[in-house]
Amino acid sequence: MKIAKLFNEKQNNLSGVKPITIAFLGDSVTQGCFECYLTSKTTFDTVFDYKSAYSTRVREILNTLYPTVQINIINAGISGDSAPAGLKRLERDVLSFNPDLVVVSYGLNDSVSGIENIESYANALTEIFKKLKENNIETIFLTQNYMNTTISPHLKDEVLLNLAVKLKDKVQNNNTLKEYFVKAKELAKKFDVTVCDLYSVWEKMDKAGVRVTDLLANKLNHPIREYHYYIAIKLIECMLGA
Repeated sequence: MKIAKLFNEKQNNLSGVKPITIAFLGDSVTQGCFECYLTSKTTFDTVFDYKSAYSTRVREILNTLYPTVQINIINAGISGDSAPAGLKRLERDVLSFNPDLVVVSYGLNDSVSGIENIESYANALTEIFKKLKENNIETIFLTQNYMNTTISPHLKDEVLLNLAVKLKDKVQNNNTLKEYFVKAKELAKKFDVTVCDLYSVWEKMDKAGVRVTDLLANKLNHPIREYHYYIAIKLIECMLGA
């Protein structure tokens, strides 16, 4: 990818090349959300831990690989966000920073609306990819993790239990989420967008007998902190062309 060349150029010409900016556009996983907790009998909130988010881990690793290079990270993830909502704020939250690379990651919240709304998701991603391409911004599409495949015994509250049943039966285990990522990868290919396909990694783990629900901090859809480090490594592999 071109971003690898930029790292090298900046490393060899500190004053002559502008700092490198990488933006991340996505939902709660991108923002850095983990455990969930009830705020009332019918509502819940999430634990925000920005320092553990994969965007932060990307900067930490890149700072190790290129210690003299200034790398600016824009975390434009928002909890509960979807691809159509991301499109609406693309200019304000991403393009206004003139990034060299944008990592786009949507699908979890979009898929909850059902397979019947997959075209809305596809249309929004199409416009996001188009706008980034028009601005000559290199792009990676990051497929996301599984949702819960089982009901975790750690969930005790009725609100979260009901949500877990919905996600398991109507999104994850009936392949709705997978169909969203299949569609996204088709669009990425059309617009020459690099794909970092982590959903396939979850499929492999699931088939190998890994208890994938235990890899979710909230036992619903937010991966554990350790997995964010893995996301960062895989993204950097894409950036460096590995």
